[in-house]
Amino acid sequence: MNRNELRKADINLMVVFEALMQERNLTRAAEKLFLAQPTVSAALARLRTMFNDPLLIRVGNRMEPSARAEEVIKHLTPALDAMSVALSLAHDFDPETSKMTFRIGLSDDVESGLLPPLLRALRVEAPHIVIVVQHVDYWRIPDLLASGEVTVGISQTKGLPANAKRKVLRTMQARVLRADPCQTPLSLDEFCARPHVQISPTANVHGVVDDWLKEINRTRKVVLSVPQFSSLPSILANTDLLACCPDYAAQALTGWGNLTAEPLPFETAPLELAMVWLSTTDSDPAERWLRSRLEQHMSGVRELVEAN
Repeated sequence: MNRNELRKADINLMVVFEALMQERNLTRAAEKLFLAQPTVSAALARLRTMFNDPLLIRVGNRMEPSARAEEVIKHLTPALDAMSVALSLAHDFDPETSKMTFRIGLSDDVESGLLPPLLRALRVEAPHIVIVVQHVDYWRIPDLLASGEVTVGISQTKGLPANAKRKVLRTMQARVLRADPCQTPLSLDEFCARPHVQISPTANVHGVVDDWLKEINRTRKVVLSVPQFSSLPSILANTDLLACCPDYAAQALTGWGNLTAEPLPFETAPLELAMVWLSTTDSDPAERWLRSRLEQHMSGVRELVEAN
């Protein structure tokens, strides 16, 4: 291949092109790159001249890629990934002085139960960094990693891309939260008879608890679905409502005062909480540091040590 062609290329234009292909919208691409929209429009004009092709064609509020744009992005994305890895090797990471912005994806239970102690530790070790958290679920992680909106995600996972890496941080046991003053543990009959709150970012009234109950030929009554765990203390207060959540989220929520947590009144299989990232960031010193701290503070190992 003729390397002289690279002398004509502007890497910044390639980064803009990748963002446009991901967002299919000038405004969103500009926001993602922290650029003004006219700057992105001018970059697109230069790209069209460089490739002698319209590349992206406006259709309503979206911009649809041409056949040539689709072909270019297939070759460009791995090249930019490789370049990012190569450039990351040229610098070290000093958490005490760094002002980097890290973008991580967390499921709501992780944000509620495991993020606060991590942030307290990071404020001491890396006081100048910025953490941007996006909500993720197992179906959103692949897209957010691929687009670069997050560099690491922590959630239950499935269907990951081929270049993703995965590390199990802990196994999760379910707990049931309640606000009523009764000290007697719930029986299975009472658990199924009482009204339940389902936590679902997709407004679903069905969850893994219902799958577990189906295995023993039982059902429960979900009367409310809310998107976040953080609202449970006020929702459950002075009611007979129940809500199920992972053990670490239950521990954090009971610390708010009015809730108690107990095991479910039937056997359940443990679930895995995993950290995932793309192989393209595997060697980046800053990302490696971040992953080590996520593992240190979210794996449950510290809890076991402190309990002993």
